[in-house]
Amino acid sequence: MKLYNSLTRQKEEFTPKDPEHVGMYTCGPTVYHFAHIGNLRSYIMEDILDRYIRYLGYGLKRVMNITDVGHLSSDGDTGEDKMLKGAKREHKSVMDIASFYTKAFFEDCAKLNIRKPDVIEPATACIGDFIKAIKILEQKGYAYQAGGNIYFDTSKLEKYYVFNDFSQEDLAIGVREGVEADANKKNPADFVLWFTKSKFEDQELKWNSPWGLGYPGWHIECSCISMKHLKDHLDIHCGGIDNAFPHHTNEIAQSEALIGHKWCDLWFHVHHLNTGGGKMSKSSGEFLTVSLLEEKGFDPLAYRFFCLQSHYRKSLLFTWENLENAANAYSKLVTKVASLLEQQPNAEKMNVLSDKAAKDPAFIACRAAFTDALDNDLNTSLAVTALYDVFKSDASPEIKLALSCDFDRVLALDLVPHAQKLLLDKAAEHVDKQWVEELIQKRNDAKAEKNYAAADAIRAELLKNNIVLQDTPNGTKWSVKA
Repeated sequence: MKLYNSLTRQKEEFTPKDPEHVGMYTCGPTVYHFAHIGNLRSYIMEDILDRYIRYLGYGLKRVMNITDVGHLSSDGDTGEDKMLKGAKREHKSVMDIASFYTKAFFEDCAKLNIRKPDVIEPATACIGDFIKAIKILEQKGYAYQAGGNIYFDTSKLEKYYVFNDFSQEDLAIGVREGVEADANKKNPADFVLWFTKSKFEDQELKWNSPWGLGYPGWHIECSCISMKHLKDHLDIHCGGIDNAFPHHTNEIAQSEALIGHKWCDLWFHVHHLNTGGGKMSKSSGEFLTVSLLEEKGFDPLAYRFFCLQSHYRKSLLFTWENLENAANAYSKLVTKVASLLEQQPNAEKMNVLSDKAAKDPAFIACRAAFTDALDNDLNTSLAVTALYDVFKSDASPEIKLALSCDFDRVLALDLVPHAQKLLLDKAAEHVDKQWVEELIQKRNDAKAEKNYAAADAIRAELLKNNIVLQDTPNGTKWSVKA
């Protein structure tokens, strides 16, 4: 597998130090509001990478932070804390906001089949780790105190702007239009490691530290949480392209100052989801959430499929028409799989790849096309094409179904479960509903008369006709047997 490395600006062969213990870190959400679908595009593509690494047989440990303190409304150490902003908006405590939106984030991820990382760590659980790291940076001469805050001194580095060839003047915070320079900084690019009570007096979350009562800056949390769980080396660091500067730039600066050597081998950045008005953001007026997609009748997995049709390093244009087209294409894929299921008497067993399928020449050829696509910088668009080619191939229905299940280990589109539901819904359309309801009523009458033998006989008769009963506090429900 070759992946584009944002650090070197070229595709590189994926060669982890230890194939049994691949370390992957993902920048998690700042939990002050719902995630919009632009945020979630990054997590979908990172999920594909996660699943494909495992698909190839590597042992993977993926770590994600939850930013529940320290991320300011500007990425350049200005403005108010995003968490405090959310708390003020909803008249709740910061921790209530964090709890609610963390739960909401993972609910959205579940709807999109984004698997939970192996380790999820909130920033507020690691304050001691941050303080320890900042003290080491001070001892090494990389940090200084000014105006009550602790800053990282970027002038101590041989090279600070590692992701782009911009000049210091181009990227200096202080020269950005509308952004006031921090007079405490020795250099415009320096960034805060720890805020004290000298700034943002209304900050709700504060901790004692050697520098006074305060709270950590945003950037230090990812370095420390990564090192806590993955030691001093990362194989892959993931995030949205907007995090490359300053967040990931600052992570590299402080991490390599801490450990004294290269920290992360490969940087995986997902590009923006755009609307007609440009990059999607919570402040742009185009605040699109998974819940809104559902309200408009879209299956969240149709949005996942929409994202997979484009390369992660290309900006993706969202329109309702584009999503509608993706939803229709996804529905047709599910229908194709349903057709294969109808031809397989033991279709439920096809979720597990059989030895027979794995040795089939058609299976081997189609699988090679799929892996070739993903080996080429995670080209999900070509991987989806490989799936379409399966249905066009001369392979047997059994092999086509096995391939669909195999590819879905990475694509995670729930093709078989959705196809099974489609067939059940189709079968339910042909059921004499009045007959079923009449038998359920007779069964209820028999139970009321304590004639349990008659009640059991009715249940058995319905089951013989593939009707399954479920007794609930709200009455007896029925469904067509899978």
